[in-house]
Order: sequence, then structure tokens, then C-alpha cells
Amino acid sequence: MNDSTDGIRLDKWLWAARFFKTRSLASQAVTGGKVHLNGARIKPSRIVKVNDKLDISKGPYTFKVQVLAISAYRRPAAEARLLYDESEESIRDREQQRELNRLMNAGHSAPVTRPGKRDRRKIKAFIRKD
Repeated sequence: MNDSTDGIRLDKWLWAARFFKTRSLASQAVTGGKVHLNGARIKPSRIVKVNDKLDISKGPYTFKVQVLAISAYRRPAAEARLLYDESEESIRDREQQRELNRLMNAGHSAPVTRPGKRDRRKIKAFIRKD
């Protein structure tokens, strides 16, 4: 980790901090408005510095983090976790969302067997509205 005051591109930092699997995905998320820096919508090439605040939306979850360190390299998850500090409010909100998702899917039961030939024909007829 490099704790210097100079910055690094936002998409590269998001990739190094393991919020996104590739820089391309990080760049697409920033361009799509899923990442805000200090409350403002920004571009992937924006420079991130220590003590900046990021709001990152990934699916139904939102991460509110403060940048603690700068790293241009993707390191193991334990080291990547040291690059930022997530707020208690953000952690609590994600836990509530995870619990809500679990409860919504609790009543769902998967079919016991795969559909047979007759079942597949019924499914196709229903989809096509024949």
C-alpha cells in the first residue's frame, strides 16, 4: 500500500479495493452513476485521494466508505479491506437489505423434478400465448 497524498484513478482504486472484479466493470459503474465521490457524480478518470468519501451502489446494496489508503495494485482481500473504512450506517443498512431479501425468498420452493415433454410444451404454449 502506498499512503501518499497523491491520488489514483477512481476506477483503478475501486478495482484494487475489490469492489469490482475488473477495471472495466468499475469504469462502467462510475459512468453509469453507481459511484459518487463526496456526493457528486464523477468520471472514472477522477483522482481519488485519502479521506475522500465514496457512495458505491452494487445491486441492491450501497456501500458508504471513506478512503484510508491508495493502492494501484490488486492485493488479497484482507489487504484490500485496509484501503477503506465503511460506516456503521452502511453496514447496518446492508444487513437489513440482506435480511429482507432472505425473507422475500423464504416462501419460494424449487420444482422437485425437471419438466417433462408435456410440461415443456405447456410452458412454450403459455409463453407464446398459442
